[in-house]
Parts: sequence; C-alpha cells; structure tokens
Amino acid sequence: MEAMRVPPEMFRFTTGERAELYVAILHAFGEANERLETALGLDDVRARLRSVGWLDPLDDKDLTEALGSLRDWRLLDVTQNHAENYRTADEYERRNLQYSLTKRGEAALAGVVHAMGVLASTGALQTAVLDAIADRLGELVARLGDPGVPDRRIFGTLVELEGHLEALRGNTKQFNGELQRLLRAEGADQETFREVKSATVAYLQEFTTNLEQRAHAIANRVELVEERGVALLHHRALVGAELPPTSGDNPAVAWLELRRARWEGLRAWFLPVDGGTPRVQQLFVVARRAIIALLQVLDRITESRRRSTSAAADFRELARWFAVAPAEEDLHLLWSTAFGLGSARHAHLAHPDPELVSSSSRWVDAPPVEVSALLRSAGRTERFSRTGRVRDVAAVKAARAESARAERAALKAAWDRLDTGGGTRLSRFGRLDHEVLERLLDLLGRALTAAPDRHGVHRATTGDGRVEVLVRPPGAHREQAVLRTPRGVFTGPDYDIEIRTPGGRAARRPQRAAEGATG
Repeated sequence: MEAMRVPPEMFRFTTGERAELYVAILHAFGEANERLETALGLDDVRARLRSVGWLDPLDDKDLTEALGSLRDWRLLDVTQNHAENYRTADEYERRNLQYSLTKRGEAALAGVVHAMGVLASTGALQTAVLDAIADRLGELVARLGDPGVPDRRIFGTLVELEGHLEALRGNTKQFNGELQRLLRAEGADQETFREVKSATVAYLQEFTTNLEQRAHAIANRVELVEERGVALLHHRALVGAELPPTSGDNPAVAWLELRRARWEGLRAWFLPVDGGTPRVQQLFVVARRAIIALLQVLDRITESRRRSTSAAADFRELARWFAVAPAEEDLHLLWSTAFGLGSARHAHLAHPDPELVSSSSRWVDAPPVEVSALLRSAGRTERFSRTGRVRDVAAVKAARAESARAERAALKAAWDRLDTGGGTRLSRFGRLDHEVLERLLDLLGRALTAAPDRHGVHRATTGDGRVEVLVRPPGAHREQAVLRTPRGVFTGPDYDIEIRTPGGRAARRPQRAAEGATG
C-alpha cells in the first residue's frame, strides 16, 4: 500500500501568530460553501468573519496579507470579477478580486474540523449500531432477490450500511482509547473515580449482553448477501448512485474500489475471509478484561476506604511519638504500652490435678500450667468435645435422584406431545399444559430470532441439539392460532411448524417402514 503523503504546507496555517485568524478565515469560507457561495470578496470575507465569531479589529492590510498567505499555501484561489460594473477605483480594488477555497483548502478545513471533533468526543459502544447493521443487511438480502426494486433504494441502503459500519469503527476506537486511559488513571478524588468506574462496568456489561448473538446474526446475513452476489450489489448500487460525468478518469472505477474495500472491512469485523478471529470477538475480549480490571480497582478503593489506616502508617506514627518523648521513663512506658503482653489472661488457669501441687511450695518450684495459644489471640481457651456425627445423606441423594427422573420424564413427555411428525399448523395443538406451552414458545422464539434461509424457513435447535424446529410464516389470509392452557389463552400468528425430536414420530416412521418391509 502506498504511504499517504500530506503536502508540507497544508496545515501550516495552524501555527504562528496569525493561526487563529487563518483558521477563522477558512471557517468563514466553509460556512459560505454551505450556503452555496463559492467566491467571496474582501467585504464578504469580513462579514463572514463576524458570523463565525471573529470580533477583534482587523484592517484591510492585515486581512489582505492573511488572504495572500493562504493563497501562497495553495489553500485559497483568487480570480478577477469581470462581470461587475465599478464606479470608482477604490470600489474596483475592493470588489475585483474574488477568493475561493481550493480542493486542498477544503481538505485542510475538513481535517481541522475532524480533529476538533475527535478531541471533543469520547466514543461509545452502541448495540443500536449493531442492530442497524443487521437490519440494513437484511434489507439488502430482500432487495437483491427482487428485480423490481429500484437501484436507487439499493444504493441508499448500502450507503446507510457503510455509515453504520464507519460509526461502529470510529466510536469503538475512541471508546477503547478512553477505556485504556481510565484503567491507567489514578485520581486523587477516589469517590469520583469510584462512581466513574462503577458506571463504566455497568455500561460494558450491558453492551456485552447478547453481543455474540448479534454478531452471529450479522455474519449470517453477510453470507446471504454474498450468496446473492456482492458484485451484483455493487453494480446496482453504482447505477443508483448516478455519478456525474467528468473529463478525467472514469469515477466508477474508484467508486467500486472503495465499495469493495469497505465490504472487506465489514467481513473483517464479523466474518473474516481467512477464518481468523472477528474484530467484534476481540472487542468482546477487551470489554471482559476491562470489566475484570475495573472490578479489581473498585475492590482496592473499597478496601482502602474500609481500612482508615495501615500497619505502615501506625509504625510511622509510633516513631513520631518516640521522637518527642520527654524522658527515658516515658520511652519505656510507651514501649510496654505498644508491645507489652497486656493483662495476664491465664491467671485463672489451674493444674489438671491440683492435688499434685503442694500449697506450701513456692510458685517457682511448681510445675508449669499449659496455656492455650487461642487464649492470647481470641481471649478464650480451647474446649475439646466429641466429634460431630456425620450426616447421612442417603435420603437426600435418593430424593434428588427421584426428582431428576421425574424431571426427565416430564421433559420427554413434553417433547413427545410437541413432536409433530411432519409439518403442521400451530393452531392444531389446541389445548396444552402450561409447561408444554412454555417449551413450545421457547422453540418458536429461538427459530424466529434466527435468519431465514433462501426458502423463508426459520430453523433452530435446543441447547443440547436434540430437538429441531422449522417455522414457516403463515399465509396472508390465515386466522390467528388460539392455544388454551389451564392458566389462560395464548393467541398468535398461525405459523406452519415442524418439530423433530430424537425417537419421535419423524424418526420412528422410517423404522416402521423398514420393519414392515422385513415382515
């Protein structure tokens, strides 16, 4: 890839004593361009400067020199206005020269505006952008399959998709930079930092919820678009773009190259060509690591607030007391107070057999009394008693095993009840137990959240992969399905569904056919 080279004088206007004036002049021309005024005279520039906030006094000489410098740097172009009628020489000098932005000037102004926008923004992780990308891809899948859709609508949808992808990339980079700076920050006001870090942890946890499901849905729809044909997509979008004719190179070549590069960027985020790790998965890993790091910082802040002092601080304070003690007796008193044994907690202890100790003997000659270490640390002596009985958990294990068998039996009965043995309508179920209805609605929810295949069929399986459900949309004139349970009535679209369970009707049908052929 050829390295980008910025012209050396392109941003020279941002330095020097007149930098603020240069920037204000370029902003004045940018505001004029928004109003479709491409050329400004000297008086027009002065009026526009006041509208962009330049209120300092400025004479004609300084303004002309500033415009000349911008012209020397090829940021402005100057032409003569031959269409005006001039009554005086002074009017000719003021209105004859017309200044306008060059292409390099427009790029320099856009660069400054973008830089200031980046400095003012903080970035964000928005699940709404991921949902918007998935929605635009779904629209492209539907519209590419319909030849009657105008090419302009395909172009508009593709531009919206690229805009959402660019917003995702830009916001993610800025937010990641702010996040890493937050992880490295150590502020004096720990209360403020604690609130910011707590809010960031909640924000990251909310973003990572269902992130893998959203990324998987986007990857599926990228594959569906590629099945329709990315080349067809770009060709129809090019027709809908209605590029203007130019005298130079064909603009369609550069336009298509940019579309292909952005599509490769979309694949790099959600479905890499080389089978590597998608960037959205790397974003998930970074977010989880940041959550762990922030929680550790919050624990340290909480622990420091809970413990008002530390051992090191205590020793430093004690050293200051030793330094200011007036006499040696005070030093001894301070030492015994800080490091002495304290009160004699073992004075009430006696020998195991007091009769062996003569009352007339001196305490120095008496055998020692065993003192428990627990008495010093906890203020109480050890007490030894019988070991507690080991609890018999046989009954608990039997009850849990019986509960597990009952749960498996209920689950098998529910799957047997829901096994359709082929395609059927949702309304055919009629009346169901409430638990069976909950499992049916769970299967429908799993299927309807998955992207449909080329035939419009939604397909999903349970977590263990043993039960599969296929859902087809109902007809336009079909009535609503009504399912009754002991707890109430459920009403919804009358989908065509097919539920396949291991050992169910669909699995037993070939077996019965084989047994009949054998018999």
